[in-house]
Amino acid sequence: MSRILITSALPYINGIKHLGNLAGSMLPADVFARFQRARGHEVLYICATDEHGTPAELAAAKAGQDVRTYCDEQHLIQKNAGEAFGLSYDWFGRSSSPENRELTQKFCEALDRNGLIEERVDKMVFSIDDGRFLPDRYVEGTCPHCGYDKARGDQCDNCGRLLDPTDLINPYSAVSGSRNLEVRDTRHLYLLQTKVEPQLREWIAGKSAGNLAWPQLALSIANKHLEEGLIDRGITRDLKWGVPVTKDGKPRPGFEDKVFYVWFDAPIEYIGSTKEYFTAQGNPDGWQKWWRLDQGADDVRYVEFMGKDNVAFHTVSFPATILGSGEPWKMVDTLKAFNWLNWYGGKFSTSMNRGVFMDQALELLPADYWRWYLVANAPESSDSSFTWEQFQATINKDLADVLGNFVNRILKFTESKFDGVVPAGGEAGPLEDKLYVDVSALLMEATEAFEAMEMRKAAQAVRRIWVLGNEYLQEAAPWTAFKTDVERAGVIVRHGLNLVRLYAVLAQPIIPFAAQSIADCVGVQLPLAWPSMDAKAELAKLASGAKVQSGEVLFKKIDDDMVAEWAARFGGSEG
Repeated sequence: MSRILITSALPYINGIKHLGNLAGSMLPADVFARFQRARGHEVLYICATDEHGTPAELAAAKAGQDVRTYCDEQHLIQKNAGEAFGLSYDWFGRSSSPENRELTQKFCEALDRNGLIEERVDKMVFSIDDGRFLPDRYVEGTCPHCGYDKARGDQCDNCGRLLDPTDLINPYSAVSGSRNLEVRDTRHLYLLQTKVEPQLREWIAGKSAGNLAWPQLALSIANKHLEEGLIDRGITRDLKWGVPVTKDGKPRPGFEDKVFYVWFDAPIEYIGSTKEYFTAQGNPDGWQKWWRLDQGADDVRYVEFMGKDNVAFHTVSFPATILGSGEPWKMVDTLKAFNWLNWYGGKFSTSMNRGVFMDQALELLPADYWRWYLVANAPESSDSSFTWEQFQATINKDLADVLGNFVNRILKFTESKFDGVVPAGGEAGPLEDKLYVDVSALLMEATEAFEAMEMRKAAQAVRRIWVLGNEYLQEAAPWTAFKTDVERAGVIVRHGLNLVRLYAVLAQPIIPFAAQSIADCVGVQLPLAWPSMDAKAELAKLASGAKVQSGEVLFKKIDDDMVAEWAARFGGSEG
C-alpha cells in the first residue's frame, strides 16, 4: 500500500461550473481516487473553492452582497454540486481559510528571506470611469503575439502566451467596456522567477521519462514557457479582498491596501485545504506528513489534474514558489492535463445559452449518465466537443444496451429458472475457458489504463468487458441449454452472475451510483477491492446458493424528443 495525494484545479467561486470544468479536472481526479482506493492505497483527494480576486468582488457586488457572504453561499453551492456528482473529496476547502492565509504569508516571507522578492514600481492600468486599478484579467484587448482580439491581461487564450496588461493593443476595461484608461504608478511585490529558472529547468527535465513521466500535453506546455523565457511575476494586487501582505508577521509597510495575487495564493490552498482537513479531524499537525519531506512526505505520490489553461501556473509559478522557499515541500510527481471539452465546437457560455452546467445536468439525468459520457469522451489527446446526438448514442449504446441489458437479462433468467439463487454444480467448459482468457487480458488493460490516468482507454477497456459478457451469454445461450441440460445452464448462469459482480466492481470509479445498484442485485456491498488479473478466480466469487434479485431498470434510454427539448433549452448547434 502506498500514499497517494490527489488534487484537482480549484473551481473558481463565481458561479456553478459547467461540464467542461468537470471533465477537465474534478471528475478524472475522482475516478483516479476511487480506483486507487479500490486498489488498497491510502488516498487523500483534496480540492477547494478559489475565492480571491476581482471576479469574486464583482460577482458579489452584482449579487448585492458583501464578498464574504457571497463566497460563503457559493462555496456551499459548489460543494453540494460536487457531492451530487459523486466527487469523493476527502476535503473541499476554501482558499479564504485562515490556514491558507497563514501559509501564503509564510511562503512570501521565506521567498523574501532568500532574496527572491523585490518591490517594484509598476505602471498599471487604471480605469478612470471605474475609479479603480484593473487587475490583469480585467483588461482585455488584442494579443501582440497572435492578434486575438479578446486576449486577457494575464494570458491569451488563443496562443497561450502569458501577458501583462500593458502588452495589450487597444485595451479596454472588462468591467465596464470603457477605453478611458491610463497607466499609473503603483508599487508591487515581484517573485523573481528568473533566479530559480535553473532549478525549474532541472525539475521539469526530470518529468520527461520514467514511471512518473508527465503526459505529453503537460510537458509540452511547461517546455513552451521555458523556451519563451521566464519573467519575474507580480504577486500582489490593488484589491481589498484577498490575503493581506505581511513582512515579519506584520502588515508590510506601503502594502496595507494590497493583497496577494489570486494565482499566488490559490495553488498554496492545496496545502491549506489539507491543513483544514486535519484540523477538522482534531489532528492539526497531520497535514505535514503529506506535504513536508522532513515530516515523512517523501513516500507520497502526488498527482495533479487540470485543464491545459492552468498548466503554466502549475509548472512555473507555483513550483518557483516552492523551490524558492528553500524548504522541504512535497512537489507534484505527475501532472495530468486535459484539453478542452467544447460545446458544438464553441465555448460554454451562460450569457449565450450555450452548454449545460453541473446543477442543470442533474435536473435532466442522474450523475452517472454524465460521468460515463465525460470519462468515455475525455478531451485527452485534443479538444473534444459535446453534442446531444453523441451523448444520446453513447448512453443508449454503452449503458442501456450493453451494461444494463446484460444485468437485466441474466438476473431475470435466474429468477425465472433458478429461483433467484446462484446455481451450484457443473464444470466450466471451453466457452468459459475462453471467457477467462479474454476477461483476464482486458482486466490487465483496464487496470493499466486507470493507473496511467488514460481515462478514455480505461472506459473503453471496461466497456469491452461488458461486451464480452453479452457475447458469452449470446453464444452460451443458457435459455437453450436449460431445455436439455439444466446443469450446463447453471454453469452459464453462475458465470453470468459473477460477471454482474465484476461489472459492479469495475464500474466503481466511473459510475459509482450505478455500481452500487448493480452490486445490490447480487447481494454485495461496495466498495470492493479492485479485481485481480485472474478472471477465473474473479468469476467464482459469488457463493452458490446466494440470493440475487433484479432491480429497477438501470439506465433509461434517451429518446429523440428529449434531445430536441434539451437542444432548444441549452443550445445544440454551431453559432
